[in-house]
Amino acid sequence: MRWQIHSEVPYNSADFFEKTLITDNGFREYDVRWRLSTKANPNGEINPNGFVVLGRAFGTYVREVVGEEKVVVGHDFREYSQDLSRSFVVGLLWSGVDVVDIGLALSPMLYFAQYHLGVKAGAMLTASHNENGWTGLKLADGLSSTLGPEGIQRFKEIVKKGSFSSGPGRYESCEDVFAAYADDIVGGKPLRHVVDVVVAAGNGTAGRFAPKVLEKLGCNVVPIDCDLNWDFPHHNPNPEDVSFLQSIGKAARTHDVKIGIGIDGDGDRIGIVDDTGKEVYSDKVALLVARWLARQTPGRTLVVDVKSTGLFFSDPVLQETDTKVIMVPTGHSYVKAAVAKNQAIAGFERSGHWFFNVPYGRGYDDSVQSAAQLLRMLDESGVSLSKMLQELPRTWQSPTIGVVCPDDVKYALVAEMTERYEADRASVTPIAGTCIKELIEVNGVRFVMEDGSWGLIRASSNKPSLVLVAESPNSEDQAYRIMMHIQGRLEATGKVGEYDQQMSPPPAVS
Repeated sequence: MRWQIHSEVPYNSADFFEKTLITDNGFREYDVRWRLSTKANPNGEINPNGFVVLGRAFGTYVREVVGEEKVVVGHDFREYSQDLSRSFVVGLLWSGVDVVDIGLALSPMLYFAQYHLGVKAGAMLTASHNENGWTGLKLADGLSSTLGPEGIQRFKEIVKKGSFSSGPGRYESCEDVFAAYADDIVGGKPLRHVVDVVVAAGNGTAGRFAPKVLEKLGCNVVPIDCDLNWDFPHHNPNPEDVSFLQSIGKAARTHDVKIGIGIDGDGDRIGIVDDTGKEVYSDKVALLVARWLARQTPGRTLVVDVKSTGLFFSDPVLQETDTKVIMVPTGHSYVKAAVAKNQAIAGFERSGHWFFNVPYGRGYDDSVQSAAQLLRMLDESGVSLSKMLQELPRTWQSPTIGVVCPDDVKYALVAEMTERYEADRASVTPIAGTCIKELIEVNGVRFVMEDGSWGLIRASSNKPSLVLVAESPNSEDQAYRIMMHIQGRLEATGKVGEYDQQMSPPPAVS
């Protein structure tokens, strides 16, 4: 009875201790993520018993699918993460696998630990950048490899079936991973010039680790909200949150630094502010980094996600260096897999996941490694980030906007929107002054206009929401009108709720 899975278990009751709560909606495309049942959220989707069962299931998966007998485990900094990690570890040990517990860590520290300790399987207990109350797992089935849709479904089947392996698993604690991780990023090659940099962690896990690594690299670090506080009193550590970036920009101007860097809740995503204190969407900076890599290693492949700027596909430096650009769905598992499959030099997501491959990295997403490579590029060039950005063709971009949409509705609604935009294309119906040339359906629908502008609607992979992006090579007004068209069409369905942020309307022309 205790380990039988239920979709509803009352909080503050005997059942909460005597039954297991795991709802189906937590098994997402490439992560597993739920709202934790707590006093503040008594209608949650998982309880501590649920993490014991998840541990038993992943231990079974590791033994049966991966063919391994050991798992590296780490957790992020939230009020409940350490306790849930212990529940998960109990389940792993019960399944018969050995556990190496690295404790409080960044997700990329866990990925590094797999290499460092020679352990193929890993599990990071984290809700990434999701708000407090969320929890979940990033599950690794190999070096620089995390579960994608097929792996998540197989894992879910094991959880639901309840037929788990068992045995006398052994536990060990490993507390020296960070020192090796820091040495690995610096690589004995500090920056040639000391650089002043603001590092903002939103009081999340990265505040414990990132400043120390960048200081070791040769930076004079000005830490902002790097003291750990699981209430996140100032900003949710999300590099796509404009208010988070604006706070970094304010600090960068106050302290007169050369660059500002924001890091998300589990340390695998980077946000950037330039030397003028202006927030910059990470895909534009990624294009600069891609140029730098392409000049050093021509003829390689780059992977970008469906939210990324269209400039990747027309960039003269990438074309001159015979660099092939591939677009894949948004999601760290998708990009990671594509980087490995195509032996790409790097992969970039607009959300700030950057993946550096050999010889610059090992193909997994790591915000601290990303910051180090960005700083090396600036150090070598001797040119400010703002000046480098001015050399790119100008486009106007919306922020990444999320709008609430239930998990059981969002995919069907995206399909409906795809049909509507296909009808617009077929009927040559103008949107924001131009017509649709093609639809890219690699992940949701990205409708590309005849003038190169575009809009995107996709279902979030880790929250009950839709994700919206727009870009125009012509004007801020056009990008805004594309975004308003998307929102108007969605709102007319009555199937969406509140927005997490909005695109500011362009200034009125006097």
